[in-house]
Amino acid sequence: MSIAVITGTSSGIGLASAITLARAGHTVFAGMRNLDKSAELREVAGKENLPITVVKLDVDSDQSVKDAFARIMSESGHIDVLVNNAGIGGRGYIEDAPIALFRQVMETNLYGGIRCIQAVVPSMRERRSGCIINITSVAGQFGMPPQGPYAASKWAFEGLSECLAQELSPFNVRVAIVEPGVIATPMTTTPRPAPPPSPYAMHGRRIAAYFMASLSKPTSPFAVADAIKDIVDGKSTKLRNPAGADGAALINWRKSKTDEEWVALGAATDDEWIADAKKHFGMDIKF
Repeated sequence: MSIAVITGTSSGIGLASAITLARAGHTVFAGMRNLDKSAELREVAGKENLPITVVKLDVDSDQSVKDAFARIMSESGHIDVLVNNAGIGGRGYIEDAPIALFRQVMETNLYGGIRCIQAVVPSMRERRSGCIINITSVAGQFGMPPQGPYAASKWAFEGLSECLAQELSPFNVRVAIVEPGVIATPMTTTPRPAPPPSPYAMHGRRIAAYFMASLSKPTSPFAVADAIKDIVDGKSTKLRNPAGADGAALINWRKSKTDEEWVALGAATDDEWIADAKKHFGMDIKF
């Protein structure tokens, strides 16, 4: 059994992954920025006597990452698995999204992952053993407004992951990418304030309608946790691993079109967009 560090475990995919790996016998260090949000994970771990240790870990902070991994290494001696799950959403149209929003999303979704990777790679490389799993999104494979800030961070993390996989291949350290679709987590189910009027409003209306249709039959974050467990257990050796009920379908929707056809879909009428989406997903999407 392995020693695994998972970031962003206070809710959603991170929480589900900590529980799933611990139930499978792996020793889990569950990192989270705010320990006040650890009650649910601690309760499950206590009731089931799971090998989970909650660790304060803010991936946005150099010092927090340094301190957390130093503590983990001192307690465990080594780390076999890193699951870079901590992430935030970020919607906005490119014309008017504040630069501060782009910086904030990149700080957590890209640089946060890099900080954790740099903390574990030296020992994994020296031991010639280890696994790094980076949680991106289907948005790491295609862009759809108004997800410009979020997609930019996930595309960047996917590109970095592919480089990292090649770098570490000679040292027997695996890198895998997990690409969830629409998953029922606080990131997707928390009500959002109505967006201000915008000339791009049709794009926001469409993606909101898709999310609503997908969440009408919600996919549990434990489905993504199962995909992560398969990688840890060696059942999947692929670099990219779509996850969730619609992960692969969303990526295949993009792959079914040329770049020019995908761009043209942005100018389609609502009826044309709905018809195209329904052809690929069979969902009853309504505005």
